[in-house]
Amino acid sequence: MEKNPVTRVPIDTHYLKHILVALLNIPSPSGYTDQIVHFVGQELQRLGIAHNVTRRGAIRATLKGRMRDTLDRAVAVHLDTLGAMVRRVKPNGRLAIASVGTWSSRFAEGGRVTVYADSGPVRGTVLPLKSSGHAYGETVDTQPTGWDHVELRVDDKGQQPGEKIRTDIQIGDFVAFDALPEISDGGFINARHLDDKAGVAILLTVAKALKEEKIDIPIDCHLIFTIFEEVGSGASAAVYGDVTEMVVIDHAPVAPNQNATEFHAVVCMMDQTGPFDYHLSRKLLALGRENGIDLIKDVFRFYRSDSASAIEAGNDTRTALLGFGLDGSHGYERTHMSSLIAVADLTALYVQSAPTFSRDKDTLASLNGFPHQPDREVIQIET
Repeated sequence: MEKNPVTRVPIDTHYLKHILVALLNIPSPSGYTDQIVHFVGQELQRLGIAHNVTRRGAIRATLKGRMRDTLDRAVAVHLDTLGAMVRRVKPNGRLAIASVGTWSSRFAEGGRVTVYADSGPVRGTVLPLKSSGHAYGETVDTQPTGWDHVELRVDDKGQQPGEKIRTDIQIGDFVAFDALPEISDGGFINARHLDDKAGVAILLTVAKALKEEKIDIPIDCHLIFTIFEEVGSGASAAVYGDVTEMVVIDHAPVAPNQNATEFHAVVCMMDQTGPFDYHLSRKLLALGRENGIDLIKDVFRFYRSDSASAIEAGNDTRTALLGFGLDGSHGYERTHMSSLIAVADLTALYVQSAPTFSRDKDTLASLNGFPHQPDREVIQIET
């Protein structure tokens, strides 16, 4: 791997918190992301970072490098979150809903939501079908978990029993869950949708730091903000063939059988789609080790990211996954500022680093310069 001088840049933690809360308070379930695309685009414009938007809304911004060749790199995050959609208006005026993205209905129960009807937003609450111990007694504890066992109670007089049912809420209307962000004095951040609003906040904070410090980076770095990651197709657009290597910033699930913590940056070595690039992952580990960043490794068995959609779309791009530790992922999530700062520090160092391999500028090339992985010593046996 090639070397390039890198320096730690100051991370504006006040900006990181401020932009994170602003992002969390903008509803953006997959398929209903226009508002947050406008917000991020305006923030990039305010920071003086050139960007373009795809037909459906993915953003590709660019930090220009001093080398003018085809060795572009990218850092990707996703703007979309989990949510739901109206699938039926029930006779009692309440709504049956289907999940947008993969998550358990047990984390939807009790959630305050907005239904985006054509006539305007309507507020409501998602409840289990048996939602009152006073009405159902002990049977409230025997109800199964599943999207067929919850309903959305709309805050509208016309939704009460015996009243005329509103007709302006329709099948297919989006349902967005309130994020309810809370940042403690001790640095803990609790909210829905930290996956991946925290990653977006990190990337914007890094871009701001590099611009303000006037850091000279070696090659163009594209900042990619995808909009369909939670439903599997996020980075299938906006990467393109000019990106030779890409780091995805997303959450690292914290659980008893995982190595990730809420206080470190995490390099994921493999997820359910397979191993990440050997050399790019170890480059991140080396950058962290050499610069004193709290960094650990993990493997995620039930997880995929924008890396998978980029590769599945046919991009021959080296990819790695850098995560902030997240407890309770796809539910009421929690992370810590120390993890976000560690990821921001490492991302800023990566953007400053030399291309992993200069050979990668060519789509097809000879074996000259192709890297090696460690191998056992081959013993020659005389005959």
